[in-house]
Amino acid sequence: MSLDTVLARIDADLPAATDRLLDLLRIPSISTDPAFKKDCDAAADWLVRDLASFGVTARKCPTPGHPMVMGHIDGDGPHLLFYGHYDVQPVDPLNLWDRDPFDPAVEETAKGTVIRGRGAVDDKGQLMTFVEACRAWTAVNGTLPCKITFFFEGEEESGSPSLVPFMEEHKDALSADLALICDTTLFESKTPAIVTMLRGLLGEEMTITGPDRDLHSGMYGGVAMNPIRVLTRVLAALHDDEGHITIPGFYDGVPELPDTLRDQWAGLNFDHKTFLGDVGLGTPAGESDRGPLEMIWSRPTCEINGIWGGYTGDGFKTVLPSEAHAKISFRLVGDQDPHAIRKSFRKMVEDMLPPDCDVTWKGHGNSQAGSFETDDPMFEAARAALTEEWNVPAAYIGCGGSIPIAGHFAKITDTKPMLVGFGKDDDGMHSPNEKYDMSSFHHGIRSWARILDALIRRDGA
Repeated sequence: MSLDTVLARIDADLPAATDRLLDLLRIPSISTDPAFKKDCDAAADWLVRDLASFGVTARKCPTPGHPMVMGHIDGDGPHLLFYGHYDVQPVDPLNLWDRDPFDPAVEETAKGTVIRGRGAVDDKGQLMTFVEACRAWTAVNGTLPCKITFFFEGEEESGSPSLVPFMEEHKDALSADLALICDTTLFESKTPAIVTMLRGLLGEEMTITGPDRDLHSGMYGGVAMNPIRVLTRVLAALHDDEGHITIPGFYDGVPELPDTLRDQWAGLNFDHKTFLGDVGLGTPAGESDRGPLEMIWSRPTCEINGIWGGYTGDGFKTVLPSEAHAKISFRLVGDQDPHAIRKSFRKMVEDMLPPDCDVTWKGHGNSQAGSFETDDPMFEAARAALTEEWNVPAAYIGCGGSIPIAGHFAKITDTKPMLVGFGKDDDGMHSPNEKYDMSSFHHGIRSWARILDALIRRDGA
């Protein structure tokens, strides 16, 4: 076995690997919209065929929602599991895309070559970095270097309603020495990183109802309660003037950042002005007594993700609406309890309602925050492999996002998760014109080959 030979194979096969990714990106596997159910099935079938093409025993596993894909290959040494998700976010607003989101293409830009299309970075491109590394390893050596389980989900972007029951039912098959997850980014788009801290997530949708029908604002305006007026008052009350969240008990379980970790993060020299400037902003807007990197990685949030009600079409309609709606998400840290926060948030809103108004609720999933120790020598082996590939010292970092699967591996299968990703800050994750840099795709494949080599050598295989 020669790692150099595997890396050379990856380099030579990059055009074919890119074509395979483009094929997968053409499948509109939007999990949250029932209209795309057949497309999610098609993406799962595609992955089963692709894994089988280099010797993996793979199958599509039904769930009450979209199917999981499971694949296995036996070997000596450590048992590694790789997780990714094949479903993608909706593409709205479509008019902001420069091309059809599901007609992906390789494009030349001022910053280099990119792969453009929905799912390019989240998560099909990232998922395929590991698959392509395994394909190259098999092509060179005839088999993979150890026992590997592939586990691909089709509901990550819609709250993963089938995930926990599936993992509990297949606990033995999903138990491994290490769970590798590729759904994160490089630090500041240039430093390879292993994420050791994730925020949890709680989603809430509320509908405030006033009159039993839409009303003429000339006849009823002023005397009838307007649900949008109530909604905006509620939403404005969620933060104080210093950016702190006002829900009673919200900060219960939020830890202070240890000085050693704060010092390590300070050493990363995070440039928040550039970070915000890249999206047309310049001033941090969260808790005024916290630093920007601390707010992104280790502080909780309350964000309003959508508001609607009344007439929003072209022209003007003087209507006093019957209903007003909002979607609110909370990013959680430490030991914050999503169930307690949901209960407290709903009570706060209900206590603010005036007479003649009611509220109904729809929960959109919940997960606690995760923090992962790096004392296992496999983490240092992987960090050294990343450093070797990128020529930049790899770092242990936090992540502002929520990846519940990491915590599920730890709690359900007693498997340590390792989160390594190659996205960049400007990839447009969840946004129009999503892309994945060709350099991220290429170096990502090579990185996984190096990590596999490092892990089996660390295990003595």
